[in-house]
Amino acid sequence: MDAHIDAFIESLKNKAASEHTIASYSADLADFARFVEGRKTAIAEVDHVFIRDFLSHLYVSRQLSKTSVARKLACLRTFFKFMTREGRIGVNPAALVASPRLPRKLPAYLDEGEAALMVEMPQGAGLAAARDRAILELLYGCGLRVSELVGLSDGHIDIADGVLRVLGKGRKERIVPFGAYAARAITDYIEARDREGLAKPDERGNVPVFVSVRGRRLSARDVQRMIARLRLGLKTARRVTPHTLRHSFATHLLEHGADLRSIQELLGHQNLSATQKYTHVSVQHLKHEYEKAHPKARGDES
Repeated sequence: MDAHIDAFIESLKNKAASEHTIASYSADLADFARFVEGRKTAIAEVDHVFIRDFLSHLYVSRQLSKTSVARKLACLRTFFKFMTREGRIGVNPAALVASPRLPRKLPAYLDEGEAALMVEMPQGAGLAAARDRAILELLYGCGLRVSELVGLSDGHIDIADGVLRVLGKGRKERIVPFGAYAARAITDYIEARDREGLAKPDERGNVPVFVSVRGRRLSARDVQRMIARLRLGLKTARRVTPHTLRHSFATHLLEHGADLRSIQELLGHQNLSATQKYTHVSVQHLKHEYEKAHPKARGDES
């Protein structure tokens, strides 16, 4: 089975799939391969009943969540679709297996005051503070994914026009505008970075926008750690991640009258259904404000 998995992973690389996607699929298929080998089953003998047994094993023995099981099933569907397309097997057995019904989970977001406070937290005149302010302005002001942010190079930013050229999921490019606050923060940071002599091309000849004090392109993990540290200043129990700022961006746009199609374009969602979850967030917000402000909602007699 290893040869089939290697061929599938190579096909993902040829399609320029992200490193995160390749790593996730590799791990999920290694999981499945161990189960197949443990059952002493040939890949051609795997049917929908066998796959259901695998999912049951994940639920019962591994005690994985429905979300994790659904992700592994999606991986198997893609893998077996490749196998049938390449003529390695006759039928895709995973296509006959229903996905588990997932609970609707509303995205966590900051209110406008919290988001503003978070963005303004990096203080000081040094390079790191200027960089962190620019990062937060783009995460909240543009709704970027953290992978998109750390992938930015100097050629992707047009300060004069106030737009970014972003490479999103599936290596799809989109144009995202940014405002005056972000423009000022980016300009201040890039000037500080260049004064330190850190505007150095990487192995592909691109100058990374966001770098460490030693000139290394920042990783997603670097940004996650920075936000986790700053979050302590919010005095909130909720978890705050780069994606929380992306959710906040979309939620605040919707609350201020932006239409879903525009938000979809800005976020780089392929399907509108991925954007529609923010309507549920907005409704929850409206209900909360109603219950807080209207006397009949509180059960008052007046």
